[in-house]
Amino acid sequence: MADRPELQKAIQEIVDSGFTGVQLRVHDERGEWVGSAGLRELGESAEPPTDGHGRIGSNTKTFLATLVLQLVAEGRIGLDRPADDYLPEFGLDRRITVRMVLQHTSGVFNFTGEFYDDGTFAPGIPVTGKEWVDNRFKTYRPEELVRLALSRPARFEPGTDWSYSNTNYVLAKLLIEKVAGCPLADEMQRRILGPLGLSGTVAPYTEQEVPEPHAHAYYRYEEDGRQKTVDVTRQNPSWISGGGDMISTTQDLHTFISALLGGKLLPAPLLAEMCTPHPKAGYGLGVFVQDTEAGGTIITHNGGITGHAALMYSTPDGGKTLTAALNYVDDAAMSLAEPFQKATQRLVKEVFGGRAERTASTN
Repeated sequence: MADRPELQKAIQEIVDSGFTGVQLRVHDERGEWVGSAGLRELGESAEPPTDGHGRIGSNTKTFLATLVLQLVAEGRIGLDRPADDYLPEFGLDRRITVRMVLQHTSGVFNFTGEFYDDGTFAPGIPVTGKEWVDNRFKTYRPEELVRLALSRPARFEPGTDWSYSNTNYVLAKLLIEKVAGCPLADEMQRRILGPLGLSGTVAPYTEQEVPEPHAHAYYRYEEDGRQKTVDVTRQNPSWISGGGDMISTTQDLHTFISALLGGKLLPAPLLAEMCTPHPKAGYGLGVFVQDTEAGGTIITHNGGITGHAALMYSTPDGGKTLTAALNYVDDAAMSLAEPFQKATQRLVKEVFGGRAERTASTN
């Protein structure tokens, strides 16, 4: 493995900015580099495992979009057909197409809460504070998350704007299950995890454990005027469902994004559609498309979910990748959001010679 002191320094700086631990994997023209920094667990001295399992948050969306597009390639789903054709039980607006679901242009309310441009916030299910901590082992059915979202006003008319909504990817999960006739995890195993050998990747539904080895995730909240920090590594991720419930490793994320962009999972025309960005946010179908300062393009999705986060970046041909897993103490104020932005920008600049303008988190 090439000696890359600048990468080790970069991940140490992330830890110094407030994160508990970082695992980083880079594949580029200099070969593969893998490293970690910080702590696997608060109060212990061990570093995070260099290829530990962790919750990947919204990177889940890229996996689900790939599955939907594979079904499109087989003619079993029409990308520009109404989603209501496949999921009639919800009474979806007939103008909402499958493409809009994947691109976040459906306008459907975000069940984890909607932040509006005027600064107001409309809550959905409890996803922060003591209420989330107390409910973190509760099972939510994906249908109930969709129905909650549909009981709220749409954010905009279908196809007229862009807004990131986890509800879209719960709809994508249900769409896959309806068309495939089996649980999402089975279809994911058959189409992506098995063929690519992604043995460290899990689509858990209600399974609470993160497989060993793993770094620990934490959540800090206030109770009776005092700060409490809880280990939330174990939780029932059905509260986020298709919006961000998957578990993976930096190795598996590298293998996946490299195979996807290398043309091994989708026909070239559909891969091109996936990587065609919406003008407002640079979002394609389950991926962000970003320009770097060096004049190149990178395909990415990041995700954060209650003390775990994952980064996934690649050149458009899958030839150069950066994948990372972070563990940290999360809180309702999202106090690490800015350090997270700076950390990802620093890593992207180091590896791709430019800066990513945008990251996405689960909430």
